[in-house]
Amino acid sequence: MDQVLTEDELKKVADEAVEEPVESAAGEEAKTSRKPTVVVGEDESVNRMDLVAMLEDNGYEVVGEAANGEEAVELTRKLRPDVVCMDIKMPRMDGITAAGTICDENIAPVVMLTAYSQTDLVKKATGAGAMAFVTKPYEESKLLPALEVAMGRFAEINDLLDSVEHSEGKLKQVQGELKEAQVKLREAEESLEERKLVDRAKGLLMDKADFSEQGAFRWIQKTSMDQRIPKKRLAMAIIEKYGDSKPSMSIKQE
Repeated sequence: MDQVLTEDELKKVADEAVEEPVESAAGEEAKTSRKPTVVVGEDESVNRMDLVAMLEDNGYEVVGEAANGEEAVELTRKLRPDVVCMDIKMPRMDGITAAGTICDENIAPVVMLTAYSQTDLVKKATGAGAMAFVTKPYEESKLLPALEVAMGRFAEINDLLDSVEHSEGKLKQVQGELKEAQVKLREAEESLEERKLVDRAKGLLMDKADFSEQGAFRWIQKTSMDQRIPKKRLAMAIIEKYGDSKPSMSIKQE
């Protein structure tokens, strides 16, 4: 997981956003046709109202408001927002624990909100999976870039996960095809070995018992069927019995 954004990084993102060229009217309309949805977790009602107003004034749709960590998790599970703004200090379940649950379930990116900027809190927020860290008082110049970056990173991570999952699926498919090919190869090798043994046994029968080639093959085939002996095993028995002995001249002369 990438390190949580610092205030300097947020300012840089905001400055770069200002410097970007204005898009065409059609492109802008397409981009803003759907408002990004947000769940806000803030236990202080006044702060929550201010935050909601700021978000809605900047094109976000606040679909849920939570006064404690448990409620924030429940709303996020239910509403599946594009991003979650969560205060660290909340009753019943603190924001870091709630963020950890949301991130573990990979529901939405979380931006942590707090009046404190201690290093240990930043580390805990990062460890929980939060993608940005914004200190109070909430300012558009800090909050909005954090939301955009968090959503972008979340999308990138999920695209990567999808790519890995797709690759794993292809790998399993290839492994299955390879296993099937190995089975077919083994069957082909066994069939070739059987055919070689039968040909050798057939030649010995032609040599020892004056069989014709067709007659020797029919005898092997019929004996195999009648006595329920695999042709390979029967051929090996014939080879073992007659293979090392010299051809019988009397049988040939008959």
